[in-house]
Amino acid sequence: MLRVERLGKSYGDRAALSEVTFDVRPGEMFGFVGANGAGKTTTMRIIMGVLAADAGRVTWRGAELTRTRRRAFGYMPEERGLYQKMKVAEQIEYFGRQYGLSAAASRRATGEWIERLGLTERRDDQVQALSLGNQQRTQLAVALVHDPEVLVLDEPFSGLDPIGVDALADVLAEKRDAGVPVVFSSHQLDLVERLSDAVGIIKAGRMVAAGTVDEVRAREGRRLLRVGLRDAAPGWAERLPGTVVGTPSRGHALVEPNGHDDQDILSAALKEGRLEHFGWELPTLSEIFREVVA
Repeated sequence: MLRVERLGKSYGDRAALSEVTFDVRPGEMFGFVGANGAGKTTTMRIIMGVLAADAGRVTWRGAELTRTRRRAFGYMPEERGLYQKMKVAEQIEYFGRQYGLSAAASRRATGEWIERLGLTERRDDQVQALSLGNQQRTQLAVALVHDPEVLVLDEPFSGLDPIGVDALADVLAEKRDAGVPVVFSSHQLDLVERLSDAVGIIKAGRMVAAGTVDEVRAREGRRLLRVGLRDAAPGWAERLPGTVVGTPSRGHALVEPNGHDDQDILSAALKEGRLEHFGWELPTLSEIFREVVA
């Protein structure tokens, strides 16, 4: 697996990272989330050797990472690292050669990714003439051209339209299913929750939550009961034990038990109307993020 162990990084008196630890297993997609400046990009740069850590280490398949081993990784920085005056196809093919592909293999892979990522009509355009979304697609092709063993992508969905988001999501799912560990950061938390097998939340350089999506949702968020009734009188939710969260709608309400037994809440609900739904509801990743980061 890709293992990040107790990473530390400081700039003067400011600690950018402190004891950052997480694992990404083969065939797992890890969503890395946090506010701006929380340490996501610094962590990814250390994984890729762009920055040196002050403490801790990063290993892949149990071995320390070297420059040679990192050539098998696919990396997409948040700031696009493209040559603005090179044509799209030339650029992707050039980076394929830098990753160690032969000229023929790089040319073949370039053609495949240009078609896959919807760049066929832009293959002979200079990068500087592309829209932000097509520059993002080009950067993704650069990260994927050499069929990497590990993918490290910093805000890969930024600037993509919904079609581009779906295309990239399909590619990442395909890589994951082929056994590639995928680490990606994003501020689109609904997308992170939909795509990720595991997530990590970082705040001010420290990991505040990590695990599978279901584990984090169950462990970090408030436990709420969703109660759904038919033919209930107005104000029914307020008469239930506990505290109603938000405004009830369409006969449904979210209730925070506040020490009350769920069976007591169920009994009270049955007196108010015909029961349609009763069960625990886990918070979304967005709700958890607000709770642990705010």
